Amino acid sequence: MPRIGVVLSGCGYLDGAEVHEAVFTLANLDKAGADIVIMAPDMEQMHVVNHITGQPQEGEKRNVLVEAARIARGNIRNIAEVKGDDIDALMFPGGFGAAKNLSDFAVKGDKATVHPEVARLVREVHQAGKWITAVCIAPVIVAKVLEESGVKNAKLTLGAESEFADKLRGMGAEHVECPVKEARVDTRNRVITSPAFMYEARFSEVAAGVELAVKNLMAAVAGQPVPV
Repeated sequence: MPRIGVVLSGCGYLDGAEVHEAVFTLANLDKAGADIVIMAPDMEQMHVVNHITGQPQEGEKRNVLVEAARIARGNIRNIAEVKGDDIDALMFPGGFGAAKNLSDFAVKGDKATVHPEVARLVREVHQAGKWITAVCIAPVIVAKVLEESGVKNAKLTLGAESEFADKLRGMGAEHVECPVKEARVDTRNRVITSPAFMYEARFSEVAAGVELAVKNLMAAVAGQPVPV
């Protein structure tokens, strides 16, 4: 049974993990028979956003690990305690927490930095030749860590062409367009990406894309061929 690490960035798409993408990820990994290791950094969120108004809540603070535990039903680990040798692959659901908590991409764009423990784990998994999957905005994390590791032209998707795609290219990656129900595979760098809610999409459409990304990941981990 392959052990797949899933990194969450809080709870709620405006300031943490996108809940539906996280649930689709966990449900499909479980259906595929994976042993899931859910994790998040123990840190304060960049800010707390009211998901009705879309505005930050002044004076309110929340912890990323504690919030992510809501999705994990309490079965979660501090990412600082997880090593690359502990898992067979790594997956990132999206949500703005990937760009605000796991990294500061929301503020600095292609000059972003990645949370040190997140960057460490991505490097360990990549250097061990294991697969990484990221959906929605989370590919920017992979792009930045690979850039800092000297990897150029990793083929990643954020969906359609956009300012975000330009910033992805600014981190040395190659942006590959992708419809919401599909995924893209970079076999050379062992990375799978799918756009999810980078589109104004239906829940069922996002679910289909995440399901395909997980299907490709599980095939890759099993040593089976995956689409280029």
